[in-house]
Amino acid sequence: MSEFYLDDLTRCRDRIDEIDLELVELLNRRTAIAEEIGEIKQHLNLGIYEPKREEQVFANVARHNCGPLTTDAIRRIFERIIDEMRNVQKIKMLERDSASN
Repeated sequence: MSEFYLDDLTRCRDRIDEIDLELVELLNRRTAIAEEIGEIKQHLNLGIYEPKREEQVFANVARHNCGPLTTDAIRRIFERIIDEMRNVQKIKMLERDSASN
């Protein structure tokens, strides 16, 4: 009986590992686009932090959340993702500024 559960556990962990790899790929794709956005913002002399846009992102992901994560959990996860994207944009802007000086 316990061998059955161990097999189930292994299968579930394997599925999680596959999803984690997909998440990494998606986050890297999102980051590449965030870098592009940072470059556009720099050319337009716009700041990195856009509270209105961030609220749009939160509203969008919350609207598409069908659980089991709560809306608050989704928001916390995306706050962290957006923080990292903002940091990537900031670093890229600083690198471009250094290169142009």
